[in-house]
Amino acid sequence: MRIEALTGLIENVPLVASPNFDARPAGEISLVVVHGISLPPGEFGGPWVHDLFCNRLDPALHPYFDRIKDLRVSAHVFIRRDASLVQFVPFTGRAWHAGQSSFEGRERCNDFSIGVEVEGADDVPYEPAQYEALESLIRALIRAYPGITPARVVGHCHISPGRKTDPGPSFDWTALRRRIGAA
Repeated sequence: MRIEALTGLIENVPLVASPNFDARPAGEISLVVVHGISLPPGEFGGPWVHDLFCNRLDPALHPYFDRIKDLRVSAHVFIRRDASLVQFVPFTGRAWHAGQSSFEGRERCNDFSIGVEVEGADDVPYEPAQYEALESLIRALIRAYPGITPARVVGHCHISPGRKTDPGPSFDWTALRRRIGAA
């Protein structure tokens, strides 16, 4: 996998442009935040994550969608259950994925992080192919952005404890850390 650092795009990965981003403040990209997402909760597949990130989610299609219809969120990358990737925001932009957050005493993690949504749920094991895709993406991010190291790959639960649980207890952090050399 190859990332063009200047454009912030992953080579040969489709870009579905989300409007939910803005300019990154000056400074180094130095953190990867792993999230878990499924829409509706616990269901996989379908266009719902794309629709959420592009502000096209129809609240009439599912009762849960009515609760989140006004959210304006995004991530840089989405990894589906089949390990295919979709990019929503160039890495050079600030995606709106972390919300209220803090890492090593620094607030506003969106300012200096890359958000990766992995299709899953807190209580459903992630697919082996998703870990492979995530490892490949993280290795490419480390090559493209020197501020990112294996030790600076965290979950949403780590930067927003008490507020967020994803990617959840079903996410195998030990295996991922071993894969990226952070064990």
